[in-house]
Amino acid sequence: MNSGPLVSVVIPVYNGQQYVKPCLDMMMAQSYKNLEIIVIDDGSVDQSSAMTEAYPVKLIKHDKNRGLSAARNTGIDAAQGKYIHFMDVDDEINAGYYSALVEAITETGADVACGGMINETKNYKTWLFKKREVFTDTSGKLKATFVGKWGYVWRYLFRLDFLKQHQLRFEEGRFIEDLMFSLPAIFYAEKVVVVPGAEYLYYQRENSIMTRKDAAHRKKRREDHNHTKAYRAAFCREHHIKIPGLDTGRAAYILRKVVKWIWK
Repeated sequence: MNSGPLVSVVIPVYNGQQYVKPCLDMMMAQSYKNLEIIVIDDGSVDQSSAMTEAYPVKLIKHDKNRGLSAARNTGIDAAQGKYIHFMDVDDEINAGYYSALVEAITETGADVACGGMINETKNYKTWLFKKREVFTDTSGKLKATFVGKWGYVWRYLFRLDFLKQHQLRFEEGRFIEDLMFSLPAIFYAEKVVVVPGAEYLYYQRENSIMTRKDAAHRKKRREDHNHTKAYRAAFCREHHIKIPGLDTGRAAYILRKVVKWIWK
């Protein structure tokens, strides 16, 4: 697809030289071509920037490592597209990913489009949509996306002016930052469309933010996880909402988890 609205794709990288080429080759192979690829080199000391410079993308360098949230915020500030997607450099998407999301979000006039995900290590979190559906009520949006349990921001294509209208930013200095961005985004969205044919493959890489095992990192991760839980609880109280799989429908969530584990 050579025409259509511009989509900004924000790809943070920190010492991820082994992933840069596969990721950017994948971007170049997308069927949707009107992409603004923004790579944020978050203070890498390897060849991440040099490898990125071989591609027709926008490269922005942080002079020091500031963290994933700061890199994504830099991407928001630099983005020129009508829509924006946050891509992790070490994950994968199918070739028709942006074609499917853009078609759905433009045809429905939604603020947010939600694609499917395949979770490499936690099969019960694999979630693929069978048909396109639009949700406008709060309970429908929360149940369809499961955002209150799985905050992964890379599941979504956002209208950029919608994010700016609601001043949505990533909280910097935290490891567990996605849910604090995705939950209010889904709540404030007037329309959310779920999209079949858009599949994001999530990997848990060795020595990543979520898998590092040194004591200081694990302590920080626990603290940030508790911070996110407190944020979610406060947001729910303020807006009088219940989280599917947590405050409501918990038995069904656990049953699904068990079934997926058995049949993995």
